[in-house]
Amino acid sequence: MTTPRVLIADKLSPAAVEIFRSRGIEADVKTGLAPAELRAIIGGYDGLAVRSATKVTAELLAEAKRLRVVGRAGIGVDNIDVKAATARGVVVMNTPHGNAITTAEHAIALMFALARQIPEASASTKAGKWEKNRFMGTELFGKTLGVIGCGNIGSIVADRAIGLKMKVIAYDPFLSDARALELGVEKVDLPELFARADIITLHTPLTEATRNLIDARAIARMKKGVRIINCARGGLIVEEDLAAALRSGHVAGAALDVFETEPATDNPLFSFENVVCTPHLGASTTEAQENVALQIAEQMSDFLLTGAVANAINMPSVSAEEAPRLAPYMALCRNLGAFAGQLSVARDGGFRKVTIEYEGQAAALNHKPLTAAALSGLLGPLMEGVNMVNAPVAARERGIEVAETVHDRPSEYQTLVRISVTTDRDTRGVAGTLFAGHRPRIVEIKGIPVEADFAHHMLYVTNKDQPGFIGRFGAVLAEAGINIATLHLGRAEKGGDAICLVSVDEPVPESVLAAVRALPLVVQATPLGF
Repeated sequence: MTTPRVLIADKLSPAAVEIFRSRGIEADVKTGLAPAELRAIIGGYDGLAVRSATKVTAELLAEAKRLRVVGRAGIGVDNIDVKAATARGVVVMNTPHGNAITTAEHAIALMFALARQIPEASASTKAGKWEKNRFMGTELFGKTLGVIGCGNIGSIVADRAIGLKMKVIAYDPFLSDARALELGVEKVDLPELFARADIITLHTPLTEATRNLIDARAIARMKKGVRIINCARGGLIVEEDLAAALRSGHVAGAALDVFETEPATDNPLFSFENVVCTPHLGASTTEAQENVALQIAEQMSDFLLTGAVANAINMPSVSAEEAPRLAPYMALCRNLGAFAGQLSVARDGGFRKVTIEYEGQAAALNHKPLTAAALSGLLGPLMEGVNMVNAPVAARERGIEVAETVHDRPSEYQTLVRISVTTDRDTRGVAGTLFAGHRPRIVEIKGIPVEADFAHHMLYVTNKDQPGFIGRFGAVLAEAGINIATLHLGRAEKGGDAICLVSVDEPVPESVLAAVRALPLVVQATPLGF
């Protein structure tokens, strides 16, 4: 097996570099590269570790023929073209928990600074003034804090605010009633949060749904004298609208760690005394920088060495504990998908729907990565470079409906996976199991029992069940000098449809396929490869 290589393009802790190397991964540290320099060397690496400085663009990914994973030491992936990475089958992972406490604490610090005018008071005192009456603050005790986005960071902010005896209300479309109760916050909709909150703090990612979330219309719904804090992402607030509200006095103050354009060296909000600004310091503590670097090194190493996927943006997660257990099931699903895909493309040219059923032990597993593996096998005959990352997206783009069914019922086998493919002509399925717990095996084709191992070169033949066919079929292969390694037969009923599945030592030439198809009783003859 080739030793994986990782390029560290932004500054990471030396301890993170040592994690890669101690686990047998070659790690090169080359920071500050220009885009052209990075494009020139990226083709030799399996992994790319970045912070926020390096831009992982579609142009860069086009040169990264070998790249399997991009790891972002931090939460935001704004600097990574996730769509382009997904299309190329590259996993994008981040570290959503590593700097959560640090960012939450910064939001709380900004809230205090804003409420007590600490930056202005500090500057005034250092200038030799003693303006005790000028800096009249406001208590946080008893105030209502509106938290927009109650995930990893927002929930920590809520916990700290409750400790300050504030009332916390939260808006998050993914926040369940049970989780809100556990956190001790009141779950509200966004208009109610705007109307009730004395202080609003943002902890949501920047998406098309959240861009410009705080604009003039939203501010008009807020209490007069509201204070706004943003330690999440620039672009959540329309900065011109906030400036207008500060000038009118409708907004009493704002504290911003992020800006629409960064580095923010010139911004209209800088002119307001009641605006506290910091240069994107949310994750800037020694502990957080160390934590996210170590986490991304561990995550990338696990993926490159074992296939474990943690905190991925664009594919289902597979824990390090799950990965070895799921590996044979993923191989089974991939092979079953490839079997169904090759047959359907050869006969019908495409798919409308695929249904994947899990029974027995397979029903108790994390089936999301299994489905992704099945789709990667299914779409292999249709597109190059398909894998577990881009297969689900490719299926959606092609209008293929994907259905998963988990059966909580006894199975004839310890584990069983069935893939049914619907085309414009009909629906056909193939089922398989794991022999000896690790070896993928076919057990059913189109409802007909057939026991067969997958092989590199196979020939699938459907025929009418009548005497003499096997002899004539074997003779055609023998005359062409093709040796049959294994032969498996099945039929629906006497004299009905029958299946002949053989594994051979080499690919079957087109001339031999034509001879097989010309035999009496043959309905279909398709070469398969796994």
